[in-house]
Amino acid sequence: MQANLTTIRYVIITGISEDPHLQLPIFLLVLLIYLFILCGNATILIACQDPRLHTPMYFFLGNLSILDMSCATIALHKILLQFITGDKTASFGACIVQLHMFGSLGSVDLLILVAMGYDRYVAICRPLQYHLIMSSGICLTLASSSWVLGFLQVTPFTVIICGFSCYSSNEINHFFCDIVPVMKISCNDTSFLETLFFIEGLLTMILMPFLLTFVSYIFIIHSILRIRTSSGRLKAFYTCSSHLTVVILLYLTLFGQYLTPNLSGTLESKKLFALFNTAAVPLLNPVIYSLKNKDVKRSLKRILFHRKPR
Repeated sequence: MQANLTTIRYVIITGISEDPHLQLPIFLLVLLIYLFILCGNATILIACQDPRLHTPMYFFLGNLSILDMSCATIALHKILLQFITGDKTASFGACIVQLHMFGSLGSVDLLILVAMGYDRYVAICRPLQYHLIMSSGICLTLASSSWVLGFLQVTPFTVIICGFSCYSSNEINHFFCDIVPVMKISCNDTSFLETLFFIEGLLTMILMPFLLTFVSYIFIIHSILRIRTSSGRLKAFYTCSSHLTVVILLYLTLFGQYLTPNLSGTLESKKLFALFNTAAVPLLNPVIYSLKNKDVKRSLKRILFHRKPR
């Protein structure tokens, strides 16, 4: 353990693994995943330019694609730069900015998923009023509120961390600056921040969006079960299956990454959850939404090959 440092000008980010034999495989894997994330989500954004997809669901899906590309860039770029330049350091200010941006965008992501869940609820449970309820103004309000609230939720944590003046080390055992590993290297009293992080992280940032999405699906499933024909029930479930799959994947990784009760435990398992959250989930989102979606495939063909809609 190093002596206490009253100030930190830079931090050392250890990365996924310090084994020199694994650096090249890790770099190639992360680079491949990152390129697929960019290409896959850019494909979704291109498809959403089709006038036939100017609907609430694809409006929110476009927001989700932007968030996925942004989160992946913020979290994974240091792994790529470390291999190319050999430099594991980052300024403390850049570390704080990364911490704030990643947390904020992750929070916005969850709120956008809530909005998408509400959209599916209205589409299935109140189909005759769908266009009235999910107007363009309402969709814009839901999306903009998600972005503003997402950034505001993380601000208290960032402000508290900026006030820390004592650190036991400048080495962060992670592949990017996240709140838990930064908290672990501080020799200030972090009990208040840990309590705030657990309570607000549990109740406001993660559990509340989860419950709102869960409630939407209770009503959705209830409405689907009331459909008389099996083909009708299957069609209704199909319209929300992609969203439900993404929600399950994301919340499973978030619970493992942030809501384990012992913050003082090993960070290795949290690294794995974080890697899945920042790499696998954004990679799978466009696959889940596009491969199963005939509308997206048709729109891509019309845009890329300049085909007129039938």
